[in-house]
Amino acid sequence: MSLSALIKKYEAQLMGLPNVTGIGVGKKAGKEIIQVFVTRKVPESALQPHEIIPKKLEKYEINVEESGALLAQSDPSA
Repeated sequence: MSLSALIKKYEAQLMGLPNVTGIGVGKKAGKEIIQVFVTRKVPESALQPHEIIPKKLEKYEINVEESGALLAQSDPSA
């Protein structure tokens, strides 16, 4: 399964976790990874087990990056 297909498969599950604002493809040490963006990072000890972002999905590592709140912007050319 391609990384894009894997992200689509798990998108709803990941987006349903607390503070998750986005998911995408990233690179780490030359390898493709799943990049998960959160409003703020919190210690795993502050989360319930079902709220924790997994470290890996299938064969792909997950990297969590704090991005703050993401806001949709209007198209300036519209």
